[in-house]
Amino acid sequence: MEALKASGVCRRYGNQEVLKDFSLTVQEGGFEALMGPSGSGKSTFLHLAAGLLSADAGEILVGGRDVVKMGDTEATKFRRRHVGVVFQSFNLLNEKTVRDNIVLPLRLDGAKVDESRLASLVSALGIDGILHKKPEELSGGEQQRVAIARALLAEPDVVLADEPTGNLDAKASRAICALLGDLHKSEKSAILVVTHDPQVAAAAQKVHFLKDGRIAASHETQGDPELVSKLYLETYRG
Repeated sequence: MEALKASGVCRRYGNQEVLKDFSLTVQEGGFEALMGPSGSGKSTFLHLAAGLLSADAGEILVGGRDVVKMGDTEATKFRRRHVGVVFQSFNLLNEKTVRDNIVLPLRLDGAKVDESRLASLVSALGIDGILHKKPEELSGGEQQRVAIARALLAEPDVVLADEPTGNLDAKASRAICALLGDLHKSEKSAILVVTHDPQVAAAAQKVHFLKDGRIAASHETQGDPELVSKLYLETYRG
């Protein structure tokens, strides 16, 4: 079954059509990457799939429900329960502890925190020793691990990661890539990561290249950043 299925999606900004009849499917438990040049619409699609933006046409099914048809209030509730979002800028609240940041979506939804699930997840992410700290006390890599824990805690249908290593140094980026690969094997959620970095894309099973508002090509990554770079150049050459 598909965790995420987009069909015929269109999105315009003024006279510019960023996404044109865009279609993409991510299977349950899949780990896939979406690549494209700056301004190609990668992040726009993630925001559409998360219900943070509205599409002009098409459908985006998450767990079988069409996000496009939802109003703002319904989309917000749906996102808390079924979509985990990881932003490049972490989006953590500095006045709250790490633990409070992780459980915040569940608290806002009035849901009970599964303490066993929380303990297992923060242990796997290597942040169990910093739950009492504030985000401003953490490194960029630690903050991104907290953001990933927050996205995964409710076991959403899909995790959408928007340039998750964009604000990290090379060492922290490699660690997050390895971590996403490990989490994919142990977690139920499908993962779709938007990136311009072949190293990040290679952590996924498959990469999709976005060109002229549509998916131009899709390939297995074979875990090889050099292969991803080669395929990227072939797709966008000329």
